[in-house]
Amino acid sequence: MPELTMVEALNLALKQEMEKDDRVMVLGEDVGVDGGVFRVTDGLIDAFGKERVMDTPLAEGVIVGASLGMAAYGLRPVCEMQFSGFSYFAMHQVEGHVSRLRWRSQGRYTVPMVIRMPYGAGVHALEHHSESKEIYYAHTPGLKMVIPSSPRNARALLVSAIRDPDPVVFFEPKLIYRAFREEVPEEEETFPLGKSRILREGNDLTLIAYGAMLHRTLEAAARLSEEEGVEAEVIDLVTIHPLDDKLFTESARKTGRIVIVHEAHRSFGPAGEIMARLIEKSFFYLEAPIQRVTGFDVIVPFFAREQDYLPTVPRILAAARQALSA
Repeated sequence: MPELTMVEALNLALKQEMEKDDRVMVLGEDVGVDGGVFRVTDGLIDAFGKERVMDTPLAEGVIVGASLGMAAYGLRPVCEMQFSGFSYFAMHQVEGHVSRLRWRSQGRYTVPMVIRMPYGAGVHALEHHSESKEIYYAHTPGLKMVIPSSPRNARALLVSAIRDPDPVVFFEPKLIYRAFREEVPEEEETFPLGKSRILREGNDLTLIAYGAMLHRTLEAAARLSEEEGVEAEVIDLVTIHPLDDKLFTESARKTGRIVIVHEAHRSFGPAGEIMARLIEKSFFYLEAPIQRVTGFDVIVPFFAREQDYLPTVPRILAAARQALSA
């Protein structure tokens, strides 16, 4: 079984889906000849030609709008925004048309398209290249919002997203694009959209995270176990919308203590929705106030202060101890 980075695993997913289904195509800025700004689409134009791997003008609204038309007429486009911060130029297409076409046409048209976007801080990029605005898309009815956390589940999730009949916004945490390798089977593998997963079982505390911050959360859980004998359950959220609230509310009923970790801004971020559902469904099982470890309510700072903005292992540990001490 080969060991791949997330970039290589995503490339494998695209290649295998394009081999299996002639309707799958790729489009975006520099995705063809240059293989994408992070090389996720490297080599696809040589394998499938410029009619299925299309370099586009620097025009995000056009990329999404063209993909919408392709999807409505039977193709399965996978379009790329070079950075999530550039996707706002396409927001009128995403919010006004992509998310609504099934509803607006009373089910006559579906929109089987994927919008891929590198997102997140930690790689010394500028602010528009480092944002974590998944809540924009999670808040928009008609869209699914997915964030992988490792090469293997990135490959499986992208395959599932391409085959989904409805539009999927697929955020890729570029901090871990090449941070580590993982065994990825060459055989087909999928992961259901809308489901979370437990990566570490425990009875003392529940830690909920996703994307690149999952790995700092796992490190914090390991230190809690080794240094303090605390066994934390770690949940990888995977899909931000629809939320798999059954998994984390059941975990809350078991442990009674919750810490939510993400790099998006604190106010009105995903943690707020998770907390609301925990209170609605598991309030009487909670033993302590729910803790949040998030990015701050500021523009993502330049790289000299970038790590001060992101959740760190010490911040996660402090929140965990706060939850355990109540």
